[in-house]
Amino acid sequence: MTFNLVEATIGDIQTALESGEITSYQLVLIYLERIARHDKSGLTVNSVLMINPDALFIAEALDAERKVHGSRGPLHGIPVLLKDNINTGDKMPTSAGSLALAHSFALEDAHLVTKLRKAGAVILGKANMTEFANFMTSGMPSGYSSRGGQVMNPYNISHPTGGSSSGSAVAVACNFCTVSVGTETSGSILNPSNLGSIVGIKPTVGLISRSGILPLCNSQDTAGPMARTVKDAALLLDVLAGIDESDPATVSSTGRTVKDYTAFLDTDGLRGARIGIPRDFYFDELPEEELALFNHAVEQMRQAGAVIVDPADVRTARQIVYTSVLLNEFKNNLQAYLSKLGPGAPMRTLQDIIEFNNAHPMETLKYGQTTLLDAEYRTSGHLTEPKYLQDRANDLRLCKTEGIDATMEEHQLDALLFPGDYGSRTAARPGYPSIIVPAGYTSKGVPFGVTFTAKAYEEPKLLKLAYSFEQHTKVRHPPSMKSYL
Repeated sequence: MTFNLVEATIGDIQTALESGEITSYQLVLIYLERIARHDKSGLTVNSVLMINPDALFIAEALDAERKVHGSRGPLHGIPVLLKDNINTGDKMPTSAGSLALAHSFALEDAHLVTKLRKAGAVILGKANMTEFANFMTSGMPSGYSSRGGQVMNPYNISHPTGGSSSGSAVAVACNFCTVSVGTETSGSILNPSNLGSIVGIKPTVGLISRSGILPLCNSQDTAGPMARTVKDAALLLDVLAGIDESDPATVSSTGRTVKDYTAFLDTDGLRGARIGIPRDFYFDELPEEELALFNHAVEQMRQAGAVIVDPADVRTARQIVYTSVLLNEFKNNLQAYLSKLGPGAPMRTLQDIIEFNNAHPMETLKYGQTTLLDAEYRTSGHLTEPKYLQDRANDLRLCKTEGIDATMEEHQLDALLFPGDYGSRTAARPGYPSIIVPAGYTSKGVPFGVTFTAKAYEEPKLLKLAYSFEQHTKVRHPPSMKSYL
């Protein structure tokens, strides 16, 4: 068998599967061997939390089905890793990286997992993540969880991975899976994608069901694709998107989604597009080397035919600060999630998790649990606090109405462009979509990307722009898998 797994796309793999060059069973074995060599030994990046014990059986069954009935579609037989806050109704727990939930098994698949299985994907396992989506304590490094330990950045192990979908990003970057699914509240897909030199899509809140995902903030949470190419991310988005009656947010997507997001991938997609540069977003704090990479990316877009509006300032940018929305929504959302796990669930409330951690401090409280304590004792869980209600209204006004909307309308923009994940917090609060694409590397080998952001359900436009930039630049390269500082 001569199939080269490294940087293989979904298309490459499907061609090999159809020709008989490889089987899905063999593909899973190759990924498992690579995980053994580099994730759990060698460089030891620690991105994979658990392997699905049925992965090989599932792959073998899909191989047999392909022979008899043909392929279900692009994801048939493709190994996918899931962030460890996404329920699977199988032999894998869903813990959000917490030892308190290490034996918490969901009764059924999350809605998006049901869709993945229907499309023929092989659920390879669960990816490590920043514990409770980085909402456990202050001072905890991104990519750390008490259950899974520390995820490392394969491009430079002395540099952070970003969070909280750390394992999902690193696993894709290292070719431990074909694609992965992450989740984002405020930067948790975009940030690790930036530092992992991969493509990450933070979709419009409501495009993908949140049912069966351990939550942080109901008004901002969403799952999203993580891949090495824009096309692979679009193929995964095709499967993940869709209405779910158990998630009211998805009802807003009625008539606003498309069946084939790959139809918008256009090499010449930047030509004539109006791209705005919001330099008031603390660009003065961007390291000089990263600013040079960003400015070079802007010039590349200009050469590809884009109309660059620079600056296209968001006038409310300096008013957008941390608010109480996440803290207030977390307790309510988490306890609603725990209540649906069934009578045998080990944890029923946030207080149960806090008490478990207190009873096992050496294992669980390396960095403390100050945020969990604040959520338990400083919020009611009823979402009636006046400050919360005012903060939510202000978030929408500053980030949406007087922020992104006003700027895009003033300059007639197709998208805003940010360095790295700089705009993630602003786009997250109104639930707006973003896509990040690799744009280069620093002298220390640390990846750097650029993020395109637009209004709700404008994923087709973002994919068009991101694909065009990717095809004009093609800067991504895999990590060497060698340890260096």
